[in-house]
Amino acid sequence: MLSGRLYWVPLLLALGVGSGSGGGGDSRQRRLLAAKVNKHKPWIETSYHGVITENNDTVILDPPLVALDKDAPVPFAGEICAFKIHGQELPFEAVVLNKTSGEGRLRAKSPIDCELQKEYTFIIQAYDCGAGPHETAWKKSHKAVVHIQVKDVNEFAPTFKEPAYKAVVTEGKIYDSILQVEAVDEDCSPQYSQICNYEIVTTDVPFAIDRNGNIRNTEKLSYDKQHQYEILVTAYDCGQKPAAQDTLVQVDVKPVCKPGWQDWAKRIEYQPGSGSMALFPSIHLEMCDGAVSSLQIVAELQTNYIGKGCDRETYSEKSLQKLCGASSGIIDLLPSPSAATNWTAGLLVDSSEMIFRFDGRQGAKIPDGIVPKNLTDQFTITMWMKHGPSPGVRAEKETILCNSDKTEMNRHHYALYVHNCRLVFLLRKDFDQADTFRPAEFHWKLDQICDKEWHYYVINVEFPVVTLYMDGATYEPYLVTNDWPIHPSHIAMQLTVGACWQGGEVTKPRFAQFFHGSLASLTIRPGKMESQKVISCLQACKEGLDINSLESLGQGIKYHFNPSQSILVMEGDDIGNINRALQKVSYINSRQFPTAGVRRLKVSSKVQCFGEDICISIPEVDAYVMVLQAIEPRITLRGTDHFWRPAAQFESARGVTLFPDIKIVSTFAKTEAPGDVKTTAPKSEVLEEMLHNLDFCDILVIGGDLDPRQECLELNHSELHQRHLDATNSTAGYSIYGVGSMSRYEQVLHHIRYRNWRPASLEARRFRIKCSELNGRYTSNEFNLEVSVLHEDRVSDKEHVNHLIVQPPFLQSVHHPESRSSIRRSSVVPSIATVVIIISVCMLVFVVAMGVYRVRIAHQHFIQETEAAKESEMDWDDSALTITVNPMEKHEGPGHGEDETEGEEEEEAEEDMSSSSGSDDSEEEEEEEGTGRGRHGQNGARQAQLEWDDSTLPY
Repeated sequence: MLSGRLYWVPLLLALGVGSGSGGGGDSRQRRLLAAKVNKHKPWIETSYHGVITENNDTVILDPPLVALDKDAPVPFAGEICAFKIHGQELPFEAVVLNKTSGEGRLRAKSPIDCELQKEYTFIIQAYDCGAGPHETAWKKSHKAVVHIQVKDVNEFAPTFKEPAYKAVVTEGKIYDSILQVEAVDEDCSPQYSQICNYEIVTTDVPFAIDRNGNIRNTEKLSYDKQHQYEILVTAYDCGQKPAAQDTLVQVDVKPVCKPGWQDWAKRIEYQPGSGSMALFPSIHLEMCDGAVSSLQIVAELQTNYIGKGCDRETYSEKSLQKLCGASSGIIDLLPSPSAATNWTAGLLVDSSEMIFRFDGRQGAKIPDGIVPKNLTDQFTITMWMKHGPSPGVRAEKETILCNSDKTEMNRHHYALYVHNCRLVFLLRKDFDQADTFRPAEFHWKLDQICDKEWHYYVINVEFPVVTLYMDGATYEPYLVTNDWPIHPSHIAMQLTVGACWQGGEVTKPRFAQFFHGSLASLTIRPGKMESQKVISCLQACKEGLDINSLESLGQGIKYHFNPSQSILVMEGDDIGNINRALQKVSYINSRQFPTAGVRRLKVSSKVQCFGEDICISIPEVDAYVMVLQAIEPRITLRGTDHFWRPAAQFESARGVTLFPDIKIVSTFAKTEAPGDVKTTAPKSEVLEEMLHNLDFCDILVIGGDLDPRQECLELNHSELHQRHLDATNSTAGYSIYGVGSMSRYEQVLHHIRYRNWRPASLEARRFRIKCSELNGRYTSNEFNLEVSVLHEDRVSDKEHVNHLIVQPPFLQSVHHPESRSSIRRSSVVPSIATVVIIISVCMLVFVVAMGVYRVRIAHQHFIQETEAAKESEMDWDDSALTITVNPMEKHEGPGHGEDETEGEEEEEAEEDMSSSSGSDDSEEEEEEEGTGRGRHGQNGARQAQLEWDDSTLPY
């Protein structure tokens, strides 16, 4: 190429190219020369096809961009200097890579976005370099068409057209397509802009989706099982790029119209003390446009697993009998185990001390004397029993109560037992006048005997008539058999519960005919029968169904309750009235402290259509009432826990009142939130007082039982009767029982007295009180009381001792804590303490007097030397002195008892201490009293200002 250029230089010089002469002729010559040298136009392809990847600047052309010129190898004329693109605002440019070879490149001037424009078409031309470096008369090639396609990049994720989709389906159907979701992609190419797949992200749902976004259910949906489904769906483009955000699809299940009760809650919470609470305030019956002629509703409250069949008061049987107005004389055969009633201690207890479970291997012997031998022709047996079917085809007798011979023979005088789900009462009368057959066995066959539920049984005996009451209903025996009377004998009898005692006809006496089941409140009342009213009261439930407003029931509604109000039946012919009536059905529990737990509640319905018996089946309402835990009370006993009384008061006819100021208070903890809502301070507890009943208070003697030969606890029976309470007295203490308010128990306790006819050997007696509510469910603190005896020593001055005993302010002084400890110590060693006190006081008075005398002498001497003129005006400054005087002087000093009003309680306390001194100290006391009288005569004006400072005395 270089040699070619050198070859053309002489030729150009010869022609005069480049010479500076010639003026305008030179330009003409140059044009002629250029025309001779640049003879040909550049040549390029007629069309090009190119591809560029978006966000890239390189265009790949097919064929490559190359321009040729036939003038080559002539410099400039045979070279390519430029490629020119024709078009407006095209983002491309063409550059020459090699002028000689004519190679060029097409590139993007700015980023190419396929989403804005997928392809470009424009014209391109090639230009040679003309005849020389300064020549502008370039020759251009023909126009070539360039078509460029932009290649897409998968930069966009699919997006759903809707953020959420919703559909409603009817239960019980399979759908081909419930709804269709649709996603789009902003990429420009078919590969990346098309959605190739949809997928359900939520797992364990009965739905599927196809590639077109159609959602279908894979199984039949049930409204009762689930009302609504929420599923997440995603989409994928053909480049397998997932959607940026999943879409939510909500499918509501519409129930098929089914007759049934709507808008009721399965769980109903009952707060104790809230009274009557509506169970279904919004319930209504959906009949699906069906016409009915009548409707019967049965609401049943199932409480057979609560206590003894329902929530009842858990007081002792004696207390319940008295609350219901039963006649006195009841004998509890299954009391809670205690020191006095220990025959039930070995029995199995079932969830409560008042329920005893018999497993067929144990029985209890009732001690002699508890039940009289002769029950007379009238008596009553009551019990709660829960019993199931007996094992085996021919089951043995299961004895509940049995009175049989203790030894030698095996005669049953009277017994109550279960045999093959029949209740049998045996009564063998003694031989008296006529030796004839008499009614002896009374049989009742009832399904309830073996239904494993609690039932209340009352057997009223008015021989020869025996009547059974079960759950308040009367049942006559279906079979009565006669037997011979029992001939009299001297064999002792044994009364047992849970089995029958077999004392004869066996090698070793033992129990037999064991009972399998649970018993509670087994009582016997000799000589009297119970009334129907009392029987109904004893078995009445404290919870049940109720109707809030009977007056607001619609016309044509008939209703009735069973005796326990656990079943309510309503009938009517108008659905609207039935709905309103059922909305007023409520639950009520009248106990202050009900048993917490679940009560099942069922509502069944029978619909009668016109001309048909039962036309529509309505599902049962199966709900439950949750009775919440009641607030537990804290029963507190408080009062004076230690005091002293003279021995003479213990010997008096009224004795010593033990609890004159005792108080019974019941509180419960109430949580209060802090006043500032924003604060993080913990909630504080506030005790609030509450009122409730008590059922017993036991006063126990601590430190050994009472000796009935010299001491006892006393209480007037009138104090009990007027407050409807009872009591038992023993050497172990005093027990007050019966359902009554706390104030009633307070008043009775205020009158408990202790007497001791020989207090000389007694230093102190200790007692303990503990009260209960609901037969021990809630108990008080143990309040301990110590009563000490102030013994009278044999002193000559009996008048002084007697005067001290009858001091009325004595009780006031023992209430002060500061004096109580001093008096307690002085009561232990009264003589020694008194001697120490008197000697200490005498020495203190002497030292003070000497000090006062020396101070006064020194003071007067100083005054005489410095201010003799003012001697008459000076007075003794005693502000820094504390003069202590024995208060016994003030007590014994005549003529000043009414003048001294300050320090009265301290003086009386010290008088009490001085009363315990013996005869050995009487003379010293008299000397001190004489000194006191003399001092009063000299310093009467100042004595009222002096008090006995006992803070430093070491006693």
